[in-house]
Amino acid sequence: MARIDILGIDHTYDLSDPVPNSSVLVFVHGWLLSRQYWQPLVQRLSKTYQCLCYDLRGFGESQPNGDRLLQVRDRYTPAAYAKDLEILLDRLNLSNVWLVGHSLGGTVALWMAYQFPQRVRGVVCLNSGGGIYLKEEFERFRTAGVQIVRWRPVWLAQFPFIDWLFARAAVAQPLDRTWGRQRVLDFVCAHPEAARGALLDSTTEDEVHRLPQIVSQLQQPVYFIAGAKDRIMEPKYVRHLASFHHLFDCCGDNTIEVENCGHLSMVEQPDLIASRLSAIVRQYEMRE
Repeated sequence: MARIDILGIDHTYDLSDPVPNSSVLVFVHGWLLSRQYWQPLVQRLSKTYQCLCYDLRGFGESQPNGDRLLQVRDRYTPAAYAKDLEILLDRLNLSNVWLVGHSLGGTVALWMAYQFPQRVRGVVCLNSGGGIYLKEEFERFRTAGVQIVRWRPVWLAQFPFIDWLFARAAVAQPLDRTWGRQRVLDFVCAHPEAARGALLDSTTEDEVHRLPQIVSQLQQPVYFIAGAKDRIMEPKYVRHLASFHHLFDCCGDNTIEVENCGHLSMVEQPDLIASRLSAIVRQYEMRE
């Protein structure tokens, strides 16, 4: 674990050892999560690729000191988080990377590839899609999300069997209870303004409609991996966003659907996801 200042906020990250003549994989986590969920993939991939995972601003261990918050325009939009990532890559002298983003992290990865194409070789989105704005559903989702953030009890992590419940939420099969415990900790520890801001700023009508436009303009390869039993980001929405990229037509499909998998594919099916990631990246390395 290491820390680095990005625009006044200490960011926590893990960077594995360099691997000669190989790509760098950069992992971007989702809402109310942290870099910890990438460890199963890093364990499987770090001998072949250098791996970077970090905590987004306001999540995990990337917390402001006291009440200090980042004072910039649109500070919790996916574009703003992409700027944070660009600074991180610049400080670590990493370029031509593959981005692997989960859920909201997938949106951040797509914005990063769009804003800073010179740094991004390709993108793989896990359980990440969208581009369709359903007004009533989004309003209910946003309202529920704000209430969840507002009323998180600080004592929740001490509640009996709460890890058992979190190990079963949004997944196809129960996770080990250690993952349930991690999810509780990340849920409770997320900075309230970042948690609320990241939710609201990424789900406006303009943001939702902008995402397919971004995907359609990306020249880098972009792939999407969906969980067949994902009820948060259903495969049909993943496929919809994927259809805007040029690979969808020229290669028949740029989506991969994983059976018996919910919204946390990287911890539900780490062997399969690691294998798919390696296959995607390897085919482009062989062309260089």
